[in-house]
Amino acid sequence: MAGRGTVKPHSGFNANNDAEVLYKAMKGLGTDEAAILQLLTARSNAQRQEIKAAYKTLHGKDLVDNLKSELGGKFESLIVALMIPPIMYDVKCLRDAIKGAGTDEKVLVEILASRSPNEVSQIKSLYKRGNFVCFGCVILDFDFVFSFLALFAAGEQKFGTDEGQFITILGNRSNAHLRKVFEEYRKLSGYEIEESIQRETSGTLQEVLLAVVKCARSVPGYFADSLYSAMKGAGTDDKTLIRIMASRSEVDMLDIRAEFRKRFATSLHKMIQGDTSGDYRKALLLLCGGDDA
Repeated sequence: MAGRGTVKPHSGFNANNDAEVLYKAMKGLGTDEAAILQLLTARSNAQRQEIKAAYKTLHGKDLVDNLKSELGGKFESLIVALMIPPIMYDVKCLRDAIKGAGTDEKVLVEILASRSPNEVSQIKSLYKRGNFVCFGCVILDFDFVFSFLALFAAGEQKFGTDEGQFITILGNRSNAHLRKVFEEYRKLSGYEIEESIQRETSGTLQEVLLAVVKCARSVPGYFADSLYSAMKGAGTDDKTLIRIMASRSEVDMLDIRAEFRKRFATSLHKMIQGDTSGDYRKALLLLCGGDDA
């Protein structure tokens, strides 16, 4: 998946120069939003962290605080998201999904089902919640979800009995491994794994398992579907749009764009163009990186 992002490290990068450009864009009356969005969408996350450090050294101020005070609305939310290191951003999204009344289960499922086992373990250690993720009033151990899925696919289908029998840590939880398991399951049972999950489970567990299967089949396909759902019909789910565009721009945005074009009668670029406006739209389109018309 390396190198499938639209945002790459900027060659000839100079953190001090970039910090000066941003400082000038924000000092005095008015803000040069175009300078800010063009610079930050053309730097990798690691480079943005260097710019942040240089800005503090040169001007004694926190770059993110200054951006927050100068920008507003959805454009501010997107730029601030780009300034957070990836794992920290995942943790922030999970915290936001859980705090307050009710839990945004879609966010939990999206992040935990699409990240690699290594990323999930980093998220867990930063989150300081051990192995547990809170789904409303249900606490799920995510290792349990993967283990359950593998055993389920192997024909156990005994959910509702003792959970302990499912908590076997899989030696290999890679998507390639899960795809082989699903294929074997289809040969043995005559059913796709999704059909059996829908028949045998319900509620949050079903939602989690189906998302894991969708991601195992194609992570870019999963995100293409999520982006389409965020923009189709009246209104836009801007939180989802920002979260995916910010977190996948350096990872697999080219593949997401290709899947989007394959699945829907339009390109991701065109849909963003029609659904958003102003500097927010300009920044999103730069992260999208091109039109697959």
